[in-house]
Amino acid sequence: MLRLMSTTAAVPRPSVARDLLDLLASMRFSITLLVVICISSVIGTVVSQREPMGNYINKFGPFWAELFGQLNLYTVYSAPWFLVILAFLVVSTSLCIARNAPKIVADLKSYKEDVREQSLQAHHHKAIGELPSNPQMALAEVGQVLTALGWKARVQQREHGTMIAARRGAANKIGYLCAHSAIVLICLGGLFDGDVMVKLMMWAQNKQLYTGSGLATDVKPEHRLSSGNPSFRGNLFVPEGGRAGTAVLTLPGGIVLQDLPFDIELKKFSVDYYPTGMPKSFASDIVIRDGGAERRATVKVNEPVIHKGLAIYQSSFEDGGSKLQLKVLPLIGGKPVQIEGRVGDKTAFGDQTLEFAGLRVINVENLSNDSASGTDVRKVDLTATLGKHLGSGAKSNTAKTLHNVGPSFSYRLRDAAGQAREYNNYMLPIELDGQKVFLAGVREAQAESFRYLRMPADENGSLDGWLRLRQALADPVLRDTAARAYAVSATPANQPQMTPQLQLTAQRALGLFSGAAGKPGDDVKGGLPALSQFIDRDVPESDRQRVSEVLLRILNGSLFELHQLARERAGLRPAVPDAASQAFMTQAVLSLSDSLYYPAPVLFQLENYEQVQASVFQVARAPGQKLVYLGAVLLIIGVFAMLYVKERRLWVWIAPSADPASSQVRMAMSSTRESPDNATLFAQIKAAVLKEPS
Repeated sequence: MLRLMSTTAAVPRPSVARDLLDLLASMRFSITLLVVICISSVIGTVVSQREPMGNYINKFGPFWAELFGQLNLYTVYSAPWFLVILAFLVVSTSLCIARNAPKIVADLKSYKEDVREQSLQAHHHKAIGELPSNPQMALAEVGQVLTALGWKARVQQREHGTMIAARRGAANKIGYLCAHSAIVLICLGGLFDGDVMVKLMMWAQNKQLYTGSGLATDVKPEHRLSSGNPSFRGNLFVPEGGRAGTAVLTLPGGIVLQDLPFDIELKKFSVDYYPTGMPKSFASDIVIRDGGAERRATVKVNEPVIHKGLAIYQSSFEDGGSKLQLKVLPLIGGKPVQIEGRVGDKTAFGDQTLEFAGLRVINVENLSNDSASGTDVRKVDLTATLGKHLGSGAKSNTAKTLHNVGPSFSYRLRDAAGQAREYNNYMLPIELDGQKVFLAGVREAQAESFRYLRMPADENGSLDGWLRLRQALADPVLRDTAARAYAVSATPANQPQMTPQLQLTAQRALGLFSGAAGKPGDDVKGGLPALSQFIDRDVPESDRQRVSEVLLRILNGSLFELHQLARERAGLRPAVPDAASQAFMTQAVLSLSDSLYYPAPVLFQLENYEQVQASVFQVARAPGQKLVYLGAVLLIIGVFAMLYVKERRLWVWIAPSADPASSQVRMAMSSTRESPDNATLFAQIKAAVLKEPS
């Protein structure tokens, strides 16, 4: 019995490793990764990086801020997913180069002189003609023409003729290698100079992030990297007259200290300003102390100093511990006291901690020289005044006029729970809308703008007059005395029976304004908002406008009498009810109302200071910087080569004709990209080779 057996050819099973390699080496995969990195870079540019979490919560809300934080959008360039994508891009692009480089190199060496003469007719640009020369002479003539036109040629002798293969624009393929190599170099440079190397060195040296605070000298060795770290970029804070040799590297979740192989001493810091108050230029005169050697240098913006491979940049400048002399002014009662401190220090203040945050010697603000017209002290628009409650320190509707308004200092009051408010007070009175005022700013968080309390300066240009009035407002005896004095002065001589009722109304107005007459259910502390709440709650709607005007007139008159009593108690002459007094009282009414919402019982006034500047240097050891520079050069070369250089190939076939004194010529040209100028170029070559009129 004959058994028939069929055989099937074995089909090779696909290799997973081979498929993965093909994916990594594909151009589409590289372009996809590059697009993702570009999108991530846009996110890293739009979203401010490495700010306090509170800033992001204020900007995006709790939910989105937490979600974006989980995605590392606040530290995009050091996020693990970004570094993984960057690493894959390096691998993918390197595989693309490795796969295509041999082909490109082989193609650069090849002139393709082995093509058949019959195939020349298949090209788009082709021509046939004769030369009045024998093949040997025609070969020499064609070679001279091509050399003169910038073509490199190779000749192949065949049995039936001679093939000339020429080429021009080989740099186009070199541009491919340059552009792709540039991507690899730039990515590697970014990886070498980024947080990856720092984290790798921390792992190798068994170091940990530091999340505490205090002096750098108190930080333990497990949070310090050795001076031999091959790559880092950190900040170095050096006050005038001081020296430092430890940079701070900021990483997600904390910091790590980087010991430098030398110390930097700041001899002098200098800064110039634009008329707008912005720094124009700043520079630091430093001494680099490296063992027993010293080197003097000047670090300027965009002009770093290089010492033993480490670049020292002028990053910014800060206060270096200026000495402040302050006067503490109680708002309710008590005598002023003097205290001293240095910027950066903190001290106990009651049940809170006073932190001296900063000093600014130059403050250029947009102010106006227009003077406000005299306002009747007894006429204040309630609605308009509420809009100015703790408002901008330099709000003005007039044309912009820039002035240096003098020094200001900032401080923080931190409670036992760790919550802090930041304050910013100006040293000198500032003229706003024709009235000189002292500004005391406050904000709840660093992301917010300061809201300013405007306190009018008295006839001596000091804050004493307003402070006496503010303390008198808190004294119930003086309030009653002022209400009685106002009632007597405002009662017509022929209607003495109105005095008691007018006195009660004045007492009621002063009580509401001071916050002493509020009810348990009131949601305001006093001031003009308390009067507004009283009118809305207790006065019929039809009478509110009239009652508001009368009540405010009584309030302003009573406050003026209170002002006179405060001056009398201080041993001063009574204030003359002129335009200056009217302007003072108008602003005083507004600032007294605002002061009831000021979140501190005292004001800190800057009496004197001794400024100490400090430089913030960026110290970097960046081995990847040269790779990035080289990559940038290669990228420029590669892009220009691929866009503006075209590779063209030309073939000229020379064969004997029927006439021994002539030769038959067949020619064709190809290009990597077809364009109208190819036809023009081929026409020129054809005319030159076949000696046709152009």
